[in-house]
Amino acid sequence: MEKIDIIIVDDHMLFSQALNGLVSQFTRFNVLKVLSNGKEVVDYFSNSNKEPEIILMDIQMPLMNGIEATQWLKDNKPEIKVLALSMEADEVTILKMLRAGAKGYLLKDIHPDILLHALNEVHTSGFYYTENVTNTLLNSSPNKESERRIKLKDRELEFLKLTVSEKTYREIAEVMFLSPKTVENYREALFEKLEVKSRIGLVIYAIKEKIVIL
Repeated sequence: MEKIDIIIVDDHMLFSQALNGLVSQFTRFNVLKVLSNGKEVVDYFSNSNKEPEIILMDIQMPLMNGIEATQWLKDNKPEIKVLALSMEADEVTILKMLRAGAKGYLLKDIHPDILLHALNEVHTSGFYYTENVTNTLLNSSPNKESERRIKLKDRELEFLKLTVSEKTYREIAEVMFLSPKTVENYREALFEKLEVKSRIGLVIYAIKEKIVIL
């Protein structure tokens, strides 16, 4: 069986080396390289080195952080899948990584079995998000036919598209010429319809169903 090549990008040497050892134990995966920051990512690909299928990307790094590096990869190597692996758990950071093109987001305190599952999911389906997003999003195909998509009203679609932006809910209300309370009602209605529990869930649904193309 041909192995799936991976690059690890993390500026903490002890962690990156430990991660290298762990991933190297997974039967299907091979670590091509361990890099320390986004600038090294750009340099690596600028030198026509062998390309991986997946990059495990930290976020807080010197010279060029993970968000910037992921955006560069989306613009220059869109076929490579980025899986974020970070200590950052706040919604704003996660949303920035998703908008930059990350295909999944993991926290560094996960069990090795979850990491292996995530790598397999990203390889086979192109996405992986943890259970707090919902089983529907984890199991659904990113290429559903439009008639099978959950029916949303025009204003709900407008709101959903705006959730992928960097606007706050209050700013979304201003753009839609609605009160913050009405926007809150749209949000809660979509949480129920799409079976998600957070803005991150809304964003992932919009990306996977190609309602928004990043």
